[in-house]
Amino acid sequence: MSRIPIKTAEDVEGLRQSARLLVGTFRAVESILRIGTTTQELNECARRTVQTGGGEPAFHKYQGYPADICVSINEQVVHGIPGKRKIQSGDLVSLDIGVKLEGYFTDAAKTYTIGSVPEDKRILVETTKESVYRGIRQCCVGKRVSDISHAIQLCVESKGFSVVRSLVGHGIGRALHEEPQIPNYGPPHRGPMLKKGMVFAVEAMVNMGLYQVQTLEDGWTIQTADGLPSAHFEHTVVVTEGKPDVLTMDIEDNKGWYTYG
Repeated sequence: MSRIPIKTAEDVEGLRQSARLLVGTFRAVESILRIGTTTQELNECARRTVQTGGGEPAFHKYQGYPADICVSINEQVVHGIPGKRKIQSGDLVSLDIGVKLEGYFTDAAKTYTIGSVPEDKRILVETTKESVYRGIRQCCVGKRVSDISHAIQLCVESKGFSVVRSLVGHGIGRALHEEPQIPNYGPPHRGPMLKKGMVFAVEAMVNMGLYQVQTLEDGWTIQTADGLPSAHFEHTVVVTEGKPDVLTMDIEDNKGWYTYG
């Protein structure tokens, strides 16, 4: 495995500014996220917000990707391409958005329940969100990369769901994807030791049914192999000696939901 970059205090401040723009972009998109909105309208809102803030959509033309954000619905796990599809009541809508600001990349994802959603879908979303925070708790000096993986897997499987095994979290900073890769499963206490200044995109992609996925004919959209719903959450996190520094935390969105302990 290649060396995991260590960020300086200056780097972390640059990433913090990028993350603030990313959080603001989520808030802007959330303001129009409702029944009847098209996924392309979400994409356009995100692009305008990022560009107005002086940044660039990190996914634009990344490895040929044809849009600015990813919008994945129901059985779509990740990399859904925005288009004419309208959001409907009962949908799970996963937004994955990245920002590049003055050379610094941040990345986050959230899954939203739209209108009247069955209880099993709601539990899937809450479990996925909780599993990411369980992983984030491991992002401190002295832990190892697989401690993040193991914490996510334990949380997900305790509720009867499955973690996608072919998609991973990753390092982030001066590039959108840096070392290390962070699977969402595996035994604890393995892999590189975490050091102060490492920065990770901790993300969980969780399926209601089987963990297997498939790529659609568009070459990008990944969906569950069994057609059951999936959820996705992600935060950009700095490893510290104390509690992890979650750069993409939206305080209002998470108020009262999670505290470090």
